[in-house]
Amino acid sequence: MTEINIKREDGDTGGRYVSVVNGHEAEMTYSKAGTSRIIIDHTGVPKELGGLGVGIALVRRAVEDARRDGIKIIPLCPFAKAQIEKHTEWQDVLA
Repeated sequence: MTEINIKREDGDTGGRYVSVVNGHEAEMTYSKAGTSRIIIDHTGVPKELGGLGVGIALVRRAVEDARRDGIKIIPLCPFAKAQIEKHTEWQDVLA
């Protein structure tokens, strides 16, 4: 299995989680809703990375960061929403 390294780029109003695997970039973007919530609005994984678990790794990292930072997630992105609904152990971070 390919190792998935994820970098978080955080700005004043939002940011993204990004991973480059086999030369292809996948990302999940978010906006900040105040100081205690983020809105995940998009997850993009190139077809070349399909089935490698990159998308779910991006969501998992956001969940881990939300727990660590004491914030909640509003998943507007259909992929992130579906993954959080599927993984009941992640639902503690839902806003």
